[in-house]
Amino acid sequence: MAYTPDNARLAKNTILLYFRMVLMMCINLYTSRIVLQTLGVEDYGIYNVVGGVVVMLSFINDSMTASTQRFLSFELGSGNKQKLHEVFITSINIHLLISLAVIFFGETVGLWFLHNEMVIPPERMVAAQWCYQLSIFTAVLNVLSYPYISAIIAHERMKSFAYIAILDAILKLLLVYLLLVFDFDRLILYAILYALEKLLIRSVYNIYCIRHFEECKYKWFYSKHLFKEMASFAGWKMWSELALVGYTQGLDLLLNVFFGPVVNAARATAYFAQRTVGNISSNFQMAINPQITKTYASGQLDSTHQLIFKGTRMTFCLLLIICLPLIVEAPAVLNIWLKEVPEGSDIFLRLLLVILIIQQSTSALVTAVAATGKIRRYETIIGCVMLSVLPIAYIVLKMGGAPWSVFVAFLAIVILAYIVTLRIILPQIQLDLIDYVKNAVWPCARVLFFSAIVTVGVTLLMEDTLFLSIINIILTLIWTCVFSFAFGLEAEERQVVQAKVKDVFAKIVKYHSGK
Repeated sequence: MAYTPDNARLAKNTILLYFRMVLMMCINLYTSRIVLQTLGVEDYGIYNVVGGVVVMLSFINDSMTASTQRFLSFELGSGNKQKLHEVFITSINIHLLISLAVIFFGETVGLWFLHNEMVIPPERMVAAQWCYQLSIFTAVLNVLSYPYISAIIAHERMKSFAYIAILDAILKLLLVYLLLVFDFDRLILYAILYALEKLLIRSVYNIYCIRHFEECKYKWFYSKHLFKEMASFAGWKMWSELALVGYTQGLDLLLNVFFGPVVNAARATAYFAQRTVGNISSNFQMAINPQITKTYASGQLDSTHQLIFKGTRMTFCLLLIICLPLIVEAPAVLNIWLKEVPEGSDIFLRLLLVILIIQQSTSALVTAVAATGKIRRYETIIGCVMLSVLPIAYIVLKMGGAPWSVFVAFLAIVILAYIVTLRIILPQIQLDLIDYVKNAVWPCARVLFFSAIVTVGVTLLMEDTLFLSIINIILTLIWTCVFSFAFGLEAEERQVVQAKVKDVFAKIVKYHSGK
């Protein structure tokens, strides 16, 4: 039986994921502020750069996670339950191998880099070693969690996903409280508590999936063909994951080598804000991606194209609504958020948000090409383009460039990668360029044009005060929402939004009239 796209489920899952996102964003913003204040700028920079070494070593896991999600969603779309179980068991086996690889390289290459190349004050080296070892432990936990998380996403069980997020948020608040209470080396204590929190969350994911999804009950199975197919898919995805590591962690290491841990703190602050904002679009993508894969698996190419158009427009508009006020008023936002703002954070944040918007706008296309299973050409070319960021950034810094200059270079590479993505993917999924521009790019361009024009005009007329900055943020949010509604949505989508708004107001009126 062919898979039928469910717009009601998509809307419900999007709302649930946004609830999860808002909760996690509020908790993360609060906890990051307290952690920065408690650890101090130097220790905060050390934790992020040391943990970044382990993240670099676990990049292979991210590619395998993409492979797991694709194959699970594909088999759910095709309706093959036996193959679904085989895919899950194979993903578990592969992730076990990945965890062993993370431990091996972490305790050899990574450990050597920590002691020989990283700029760590001698008196903090013991604490840095604790952070490093616990980061390896946390990375292994994350590796072993992803098959179960992928199963929840593939089944579109976003309600459960949101409930687990609530538990995660509560534990993070408890972590911050304990960090303030205990009189101990707080950098070491933070690393220990964070690792324990991740251990508990991993256990919850495992228990839930085993109880609710039949295919998640582990029973030894090995298929050389399936193992090779999934590993091959992951291997090609690895190129793009290497590029991701290049700008998230590789650039962080370059900044550490050239400027020391204080600049890493500014970079970490901006990246944390970027990642938090990125969760907004990621939540919508998490809701729509399984449907893109399932419609393709069931042969409904027209439905796949419509989901791509919707995913591109919604992702862009949702990001612009949040990013535009932050880009315009970055210094004010950082001062409100943090008491002690690392120097240079505002420039980093602005550049990273622009990069985020461009990158995330291709997410629906990338999901579609992954659904085909034929990703070798795309991943090879894009991986080469993105990996060029590191040598270019090194040359820029070697020539005396400022810390922010590496992100200007990266922005140029991201724009090039966007053009290359369209050139490769559209023919592969039989999507006409004119149709894509008409239904996805042009609506986004109109939203951006009108929002930017009004925002820049108003900003130039306002004085530079905190009160007026807050007013500007609110106004920018309002008219970006208005332009997104007018130009970013199709007529049918506008009707759905209007109906939902009327329903909410009706419930509010009914509630107050009943009092």
